[in-house]
Amino acid sequence: MDSNALAEFEMNLEEASEMQAETQTLYPVVDNTKDYFIERDGVRYAGNHILVELWGASNLDDPKTIEDALCQGAVVAGATILHSHFHHFSPYSGVSGVVVLAESHISIHTWPEKSYAAIDIFMCGDCDPHDALPSIKIAFQPEDMDVSAFKRGVIK
Repeated sequence: MDSNALAEFEMNLEEASEMQAETQTLYPVVDNTKDYFIERDGVRYAGNHILVELWGASNLDDPKTIEDALCQGAVVAGATILHSHFHHFSPYSGVSGVVVLAESHISIHTWPEKSYAAIDIFMCGDCDPHDALPSIKIAFQPEDMDVSAFKRGVIK
């Protein structure tokens, strides 16, 4: 790795560490004794999982915009961010990434050349994955957004 690339890597690592440290100071310590299962209308289950498809979307090749949007969505939904990681396949290609939450995760895979993104939001406890959708709409301005919702881990 040349010295410029190393310096850039160290700067990006420092920024990520600062962001993670700031994020962690905003949230309470996770209660490891709580199971975070949900009980509604007599049904007990692990969490709510939504699959989001964006069509005619923009900003799908910008890892920073994507990370900011998903992290903001997590915060608005009441989730605790533990870590995030995003990979840009090339300067003009898609991004894959994940925001790891104490309450589960948000992941994304983008195809900028198709103006398409697939987003997966799974949250347990008091968090509502639907609350993350406005941040996603604002960041990516999709022409069309399809959302499918599922209960995961239903106890029978």
